[in-house]
Amino acid sequence: MTSSATFERGPGTLRVHRALHAENRARAVREMRSRGYVEGALALAGGKQRRRDATDNEPLFRQESYFHWAFGVEEGDCAGAIDLATGEATLFIPRLPEEYAIWMGTIESAESFGERYMCERVMYTDEFEDFLKRQKRVYALHGTNTDSGDATSGLGSSLSAAVGDKLDTSDALFNALTELRTVKTPREQEVLKYANKIASMAHVEVIKSIKPGMMEYQLESLFKHVCYSKGGMRLEAYTPICAAGANGAVLHYGHAGAPNATQIKDKDLVLMDMGAEYACYASDITTTVPAGGKFTEDARIIYEGVLAAHKAVISALKAGVAWLDMQRLAERHILRALVDGGFLVGDIEEMMTKRVSATFMPHGLGHHLGIDTHDVGGYGLPGAPERSTEPGLKNCRTAATLKAGNVMTVEPGCYFINLLLDRAMAPESDIKQYFVPERVNACRSMGGVRLEDNILITETGCESWTNVPRDVRDVEAVMAGASWP
Repeated sequence: MTSSATFERGPGTLRVHRALHAENRARAVREMRSRGYVEGALALAGGKQRRRDATDNEPLFRQESYFHWAFGVEEGDCAGAIDLATGEATLFIPRLPEEYAIWMGTIESAESFGERYMCERVMYTDEFEDFLKRQKRVYALHGTNTDSGDATSGLGSSLSAAVGDKLDTSDALFNALTELRTVKTPREQEVLKYANKIASMAHVEVIKSIKPGMMEYQLESLFKHVCYSKGGMRLEAYTPICAAGANGAVLHYGHAGAPNATQIKDKDLVLMDMGAEYACYASDITTTVPAGGKFTEDARIIYEGVLAAHKAVISALKAGVAWLDMQRLAERHILRALVDGGFLVGDIEEMMTKRVSATFMPHGLGHHLGIDTHDVGGYGLPGAPERSTEPGLKNCRTAATLKAGNVMTVEPGCYFINLLLDRAMAPESDIKQYFVPERVNACRSMGGVRLEDNILITETGCESWTNVPRDVRDVEAVMAGASWP
């Protein structure tokens, strides 16, 4: 018999026990107490069901990430509190009118919510304010996401004012939960691994389907279909990128202004960065393949250079490794391929010093992965390294030393981005002497190559959860109809 305290989406999908979130709440209490915060309540506001502009259209709700980490609640407009002394959790749910049952379904009882989400107590959100006022101290989320620059909203201005002096306005809770989120528990790892399994399967199906003349959005459509129909993954982890030819040089292609709407040509490389989420845990995989089924000579040079970087980093990863060292390792392999392929000339270490590599790989090697695609904890925590100011390195989403339990993406890339190439080869550039213009200019329409796996860091090495063809021989074989794996 299926426990009510689980998340699953039918036969063949992963059953996620909500003990995952109960464990996270216990971790939060232990961490806060270890930092000297021993009484009061941790208070978290869940996400709100929004409407689109001034209409009654309600976009599909997705839970706020910190609240999901602690409570795993699927519904919107909830809140939660965790007692620091006892560890007991109180979930606050909306008090719904009878008419809700007509439009949205049976109104679930408070007792049912408590059982489903493994909370000791369930109250209503209109009781949240009085509950907080009765606490000795209230800790809410006050901090800034270092990827977006956006600040958390805490409890909101009106509720914060009502709680008054009992509210701790420091970043204590934000820092504690953010640091905990960077190290995934075995239960969290299981969900992330499943999300990778399904997204890998979907990438393989898309690779098999690619033919010149197709539209980029048809690849996106197939990826979504496989993830949902085979894995119960209703939501993408981010906007899919299906970039053919020169579009592959647009790092975040696929947005509303560039909506995966180009027809694919025979000689195009097709860069596909697509992931989906299960129980709010993300996958983030990138493959790059030749639309016609065979790599051109120049495309193969670039692809194999990125693949060499990809393999070298994965071989070197383990707890204790500095992330920026891995970035530099990837850059060296890409520069070596560009020199060997006749695109660049000169000493590689000299080019590293002058940051020539940032012209071809302007983004970071990867990022934390979890409940958010660009998961939290990259910068800003006490004692963490500051962001570099050097070209390329400044775009790394973390500079941390890795820990066992970190889940990272590894996504080296090499791109022919017109703006960066024009700057690098301009008469006034101090790095123009390294470039072979005729070779570089001949490949401007290639776009780029990116290869991305999702990696669990261990004490002695790492484990890739991504299972897609990578070697040139395997990619071409799968595109010709071979099975994978």
